[in-house]
Amino acid sequence: MVRIGTAGYPPGSKDAEDALCKLASAGLEALEVQFVRQISMSLERAEQLGEASDAANIRLSAHAPYYVNFNSDSKNTREKSVFWVVETMRRAAAMRAKVIVVHAASYGKQPENASQAVKDGLSRVREVLGREGSDVLIGLETMGKKWSWGSIEEIATVCKEVKGTIPVIDFAHIHARSGGGLKNREAFCSVLESARSISDMNLHCHVSGVEYGESGEKRHLSLDSGDPDYTHLVALKEELDGGTLIVESPMPFEDAVRLKAMMES
Repeated sequence: MVRIGTAGYPPGSKDAEDALCKLASAGLEALEVQFVRQISMSLERAEQLGEASDAANIRLSAHAPYYVNFNSDSKNTREKSVFWVVETMRRAAAMRAKVIVVHAASYGKQPENASQAVKDGLSRVREVLGREGSDVLIGLETMGKKWSWGSIEEIATVCKEVKGTIPVIDFAHIHARSGGGLKNREAFCSVLESARSISDMNLHCHVSGVEYGESGEKRHLSLDSGDPDYTHLVALKEELDGGTLIVESPMPFEDAVRLKAMMES
């Protein structure tokens, strides 16, 4: 079974519990809680959300703030990046989520140091959470802009050295970064094989359409943009068994329902 869900609550949701009901009523099975702008949810509220998600049979994940950058020129930003990831993981643990998603770094003025900076920052995160007994996984997202750290190869180097890290495959980002490389079933299959060579954990993936240019990703589009064409991914659904597909398009709820129907047809 592949669990399909949304990045953030469905439109019109009164609160988290209402969001879970909307997802479950539509036959969806996953929700990525967004802490991308700020981490305002209390640990007590996160525990309540975890209990509600269990009752609704919705698999939770969480997305750390966008402003994490372990390769920043600013020591203060690097220190805060550790704090932001730790705080996201604490809430993920409270809500019984298995993975958080992180945009780890930009290349900045020292691109040659980026991978080591990510390793150092995440090692500090794991040290803190290890003392707390957390088993939440850190998911490193493949990035779409060419000035962002986060190719599959770069992520692999970190996952080999930092315990509890896994790749998060964003198909739209890979498509944009490669100049439209996900053209057929074989290309999607190659990405899945690369991910499984890094980690044998169930895959956590992002999907959306994407507009891109010479510098990579410009903006997310709806799935019906056809770029990339997700019918190729649907043909590989057995390879995704046990995994999660989170829709990040401008219409995540509608597109998640559409993707669910594609998977079941």
